[in-house]
Amino acid sequence: MTRAPALHFLAASGRRPRRRGRGFTLLELVVSLALVGVLALVAMPLAEVTSTRVKEAELKRSLRVIRTALDQYKAAVDAGQLPRAAGDSGYPPSLELLTQPLPMQGAIAEGEPRVLVLLRQLPRDPFAADRRVSAAATWRTRAYGSASDAWEAGGRDVFDVSSSSEAVALDGSRYGEW
Repeated sequence: MTRAPALHFLAASGRRPRRRGRGFTLLELVVSLALVGVLALVAMPLAEVTSTRVKEAELKRSLRVIRTALDQYKAAVDAGQLPRAAGDSGYPPSLELLTQPLPMQGAIAEGEPRVLVLLRQLPRDPFAADRRVSAAATWRTRAYGSASDAWEAGGRDVFDVSSSSEAVALDGSRYGEW
């Protein structure tokens, strides 16, 4: 059976019918935009949680680094490598002191005094709101002789540090309690 050639380009009125182009219809574009919007609504909270997790990991690392440096300072004082005044606890008087070269007591190697540097740079509290303040001012400090909940600035020494943020972590605890 042979088919007659189709004259699909001629309509009853003698005009060519509109051929569908390669573009999208308005309905297809609206549906596509709606789907992209729904995906964006789902992705935004996930991005926020991921950002908070990164900050929490940075806070844990920073607290570990500072507390290790405080312990190393105390160990150096107890070992007699750093001077201790009478009545001092053996902890540094400020966080900034941990980044400075501290002259060690004892033998001098080849004519130069030995120095102890515990931190190259003091980490910032990642949850601190004001970026203009110094890194040391972003942390709450507690002195050696103070109560366990007495976080005060300007104590006699720095026994412990915590975040200055009162925000709640993803696990339900407060950052200041870490």
